[in-house]
Amino acid sequence: MTGPSGAGKGTLIELVLPRFPELAPAVSATTREQRPGEEDGVHYWFLDRDEFDRRVDAGEFLEYVDFVGNRYGTLRSEIDRLRESGKAPLLELETEGAKRVKRRVEGAVTVFVTAPVDELERRLRDRATESSGVIDDRLSVARKQLDEVTDFDYVVENDDRTRAAEALAAIVAEHLGSPATMARP
Repeated sequence: MTGPSGAGKGTLIELVLPRFPELAPAVSATTREQRPGEEDGVHYWFLDRDEFDRRVDAGEFLEYVDFVGNRYGTLRSEIDRLRESGKAPLLELETEGAKRVKRRVEGAVTVFVTAPVDELERRLRDRATESSGVIDDRLSVARKQLDEVTDFDYVVENDDRTRAAEALAAIVAEHLGSPATMARP
């Protein structure tokens, strides 16, 4: 799953996950600072830049990207952990990372979550987790990302979260349990 900051990817995941016990979110790694209330290994794997780079060099990432001054990525060990527990991994990725997964994992299904730019801005400012400058950077990236929607298998417009959650649940239901869902990276 991908889309611009503020599109509501996390909210939709929270609404849809309880319906599919065989699906589990992969915990991404990041170099960004840990925010209050976040737990290492739960919200992200928080790595310093040297450790992140060491793991990139060792080939431990399925995908990774630089995004607004930090690095984000999916560790192969995280995907393996979920699969070993019998779960299908759900990845919440930046758009470039999602494109890489689509190229590298046969049968990967990509969903782009979008919302109108003015709504993205309102959501980001209401979250109050970042400075105005960072929010402006995220909005600039979002405008570019919105031009890439045709690169993904599905687009879910999150202008109404109940309707958007239903649309996402229908996509998951269509693909979950198929051999493609469990394809190895």
